[in-house]
Amino acid sequence: MNGKGIKKIQKNTDVVDDELLPEYEIDYSKVKRNPYFKKNRTFVEIDEEVAKVFLTSENVNKVLKAIAKSLPKSTAAM
Repeated sequence: MNGKGIKKIQKNTDVVDDELLPEYEIDYSKVKRNPYFKKNRTFVEIDEEVAKVFLTSENVNKVLKAIAKSLPKSTAAM
């Protein structure tokens, strides 16, 4: 390589600009809490045909809890 086409780039490390760009500034007075946030919540994907039968998460949870209670204690979910 003869060095042609190689440019040396000089970095200016003296200038520190850590101000956010205007499009990233957040007006926290307008921020709304996520209505779906709850601690210890896990999301799972269910098939569409199952979702048509159980229209709410409460219904799904009731059925799954009933099944879980009927399982022997030594049985782990598959």
